[in-house]
Amino acid sequence: MLIPATISQVSVDELHLGREARIAIAPGSTGLQLQARRAQLEHGSQITSRGAPGTHEKPARAGRDLTLRINALTAQELSVDARGGAGAQGYAGLDGANGEDPGCTWGSAGRGANGDNGGDGLPGAAGAQVRVELPQDFPSDKIKVWVDGGAGGLAGTAGKPGRGGQSKGCLVYRADGGEKGRPGVEGQPGPAGPAGTVTIQRL
Repeated sequence: MLIPATISQVSVDELHLGREARIAIAPGSTGLQLQARRAQLEHGSQITSRGAPGTHEKPARAGRDLTLRINALTAQELSVDARGGAGAQGYAGLDGANGEDPGCTWGSAGRGANGDNGGDGLPGAAGAQVRVELPQDFPSDKIKVWVDGGAGGLAGTAGKPGRGGQSKGCLVYRADGGEKGRPGVEGQPGPAGPAGTVTIQRL
């Protein structure tokens, strides 16, 4: 089941998640209130409110803030994943162009061009603010909520150096090869997003 970003409140009398079932909450700028009078959650079921990974065009999105209220809960475990989205990898540096080969009637070989530097990884997004309101008798060690910030993007790879023009044996003289260029420098990894917060309120 997917709850879209446009919906900010869902209330049900009875919620039953089967084994390994998921309620997926799309990332959105407004938080979601999810309320159930009675809930039964089978083994491996989970509510996910994760952010979305970033691209070079769009930054990573934060986990969606969530208030979850369950008045009567039957479950081995309550599992909520509201981590931030991971940042995109930095751009790869372009390889340097190769140097020109010498001719037999004219001068020296060209030097290879330097490789470009790799771009820095983009930042991960923040974890969500999660508030869980549960019955007094549901054990605290059975409540599992993840609100870590998204991982930073990997560093962009460095461009390779261009090779120098190749040496050539000619009839009259030998033209030397050109030097190869220098490799670029790898970018820096992006910073991880800040962690969210978890509040547990007993009913």
